[in-house]
Amino acid sequence: MAGHTVEKIGGTSMSRFGEVMKNVIIGDRKGDELYQRIFVVSAYSGITNGLLENKKTGAPGVYGFFAKDDPSWRAALDRVLSDMIEYNHSFENIGLDVKDADAFITNRVDEIRVCLENLLSLHTFGHFRPADYLPATREFLAAVGEVHSAYNSTKILQANGVNARFVDLSGWKSTKSVTLEEAILDGFVGVDYASELPIVTGYVKFDSGIMRGFDRGYSEITFSKIAVLTEAVEGIIHKEFHLSTGDPKLMGVENVEVIGNTNFDIADQLSDMGMEAIHSKAAKEMESKDIPIRVKNAFDPEHPGTLISRDFVSPTPRVEMICGRNDLIGIEVHDPDMVGEPGYDYRLTRHLAEYHVNYIAKTTNANTITHFVPEKSKMLDECVESIQKEFPTADIRLVKLGIVSVIGSNMRIPGFLSRAASALYDAGINVHALDQTLRQVNIQFVVERQDFEEAQIVLHREFVEKNHHKTQENR
Repeated sequence: MAGHTVEKIGGTSMSRFGEVMKNVIIGDRKGDELYQRIFVVSAYSGITNGLLENKKTGAPGVYGFFAKDDPSWRAALDRVLSDMIEYNHSFENIGLDVKDADAFITNRVDEIRVCLENLLSLHTFGHFRPADYLPATREFLAAVGEVHSAYNSTKILQANGVNARFVDLSGWKSTKSVTLEEAILDGFVGVDYASELPIVTGYVKFDSGIMRGFDRGYSEITFSKIAVLTEAVEGIIHKEFHLSTGDPKLMGVENVEVIGNTNFDIADQLSDMGMEAIHSKAAKEMESKDIPIRVKNAFDPEHPGTLISRDFVSPTPRVEMICGRNDLIGIEVHDPDMVGEPGYDYRLTRHLAEYHVNYIAKTTNANTITHFVPEKSKMLDECVESIQKEFPTADIRLVKLGIVSVIGSNMRIPGFLSRAASALYDAGINVHALDQTLRQVNIQFVVERQDFEEAQIVLHREFVEKNHHKTQENR
């Protein structure tokens, strides 16, 4: 393939860097074959949780404590540094100079500690509000995780005979105000793709702040921007699993299939379901530039993985994936005054927008509108209270639910809904709501949370496993 690729390695895979180096970065490559690739790396598993907050539970890390003016941030920072040093020592046997790596990250963390203490001192004068400095604090705390992993990776690769180059986009101590594009282009000045292997921080410092726009999804934004700005021929995301027809832990490894091809539209549907194939905003520019994205299993290097391209549509009707999320709240608004009133839904969704509550699905009839939103939405209670004030005659009910989505680039399967309903009925699963668009790239089943996993298994068996058996029989 002429030209270069931009490749991203996630945090879980980075934590097994010895295997990643063997499977993905070096493998059987020698000489010039090692180059014409750019690697964007995430922080090691657990490090960003410690620096910010736990992504799943919300438990505070350094930033979480600091933002609440809780002195526990100091002990939290000590724990993160200890975890970073522990990671350093785990890589000593693959070539990392532990003394150098420990000194590098200890110095960076110590300077962050001084910065945080100075911010607290400024705060005591009363002229600086938390809103003035907390966004920037979150930024530079996030950055150090990727700096740590990128620096280590560069040094390990150099020790293993690769001409790796550390590209630090974190803007450490830089006072320049630049755009995202300028920050990336500045970082790549003088890089020779033919003879150097850039190892790039997933975090980029720029004027409006990458965390403010994309929060924890920022490394995929970096990956995407680099691919577009450097005119890559392909973007590759290395994960610890294949992009499969369902969760192998749930369905059984023997029952799932790797999705060979799909398109950016389907990637958006997966993103909406919380599947981390590719951040939806990251994919947009690559889609517009017709740069395909390949999702590969870092520990199965010979497998071509899943290619996400702009124009792919399955030549035969099929289901590509069964997935979902079990963290939704249904905000049901029942109002007799709704029927025949133009703009009622507009007035309702204004509250969702104001309180930054994103909805995943919606159902409606003459006098009831239900939005299905993530339970973890930070201002959900305030949003519901605001809706009740504007619509005093409405009966508002909150229901904890799960949603299972059946997704495919061509799902015009005759009798699809009948088969799905029968399979769920036979399993004793009640469907509370359905959501489907005319484009028929997905259909969503809203179910009880206790039925969430079983609903996925049932639908996967009906539309993937049965189809696989038929295909085998016809051969």
